Amino acid sequence: MMPEQKNKPAAVELTLVTREMEIPEWTSRDQLVALLHEKMSPYNDTVEDIQRGLDYAFSDQPGMGGFVTLASRDHRLLGALVMLSTGMKGYIPENLLLMVVVDPELRGLGIGREIIDFSVARCEGDVKLHVEHDNPAQRLYLRMGFTSKYIEMRLERS
Repeated sequence: MMPEQKNKPAAVELTLVTREMEIPEWTSRDQLVALLHEKMSPYNDTVEDIQRGLDYAFSDQPGMGGFVTLASRDHRLLGALVMLSTGMKGYIPENLLLMVVVDPELRGLGIGREIIDFSVARCEGDVKLHVEHDNPAQRLYLRMGFTSKYIEMRLERS
């Protein structure tokens, strides 16, 4: 029996959003937060952390900022990416790909790669991201040229 193959859907529209007021009228910040929270499972962040990430991306404060890329078709939000500017260079790259999501029903069709390629092309400097060891998206990142340079270790103080 052959594995089920997905057909590539019609092209998605990619929209760059650098300020909250630029979020298109066909969606909202709340819908974006819901997509990033609900569709990233089991690798999802809390709603509060997603809100903080968006606040940082849309900030005009020195050393902060970034952007959001929205993927849509017929004004339906299919995926999104949040990129933060770190204000640094070198050891800590200039950009942090904070989160990227594609609706699970549409994964494996190249939409994630489109969103990442589009977003990385709009960054100056290097880009880093964090990915859990068991996240299957890791294969995509490796194919796109991301490398594993460091092991992240944390001392959590709750």
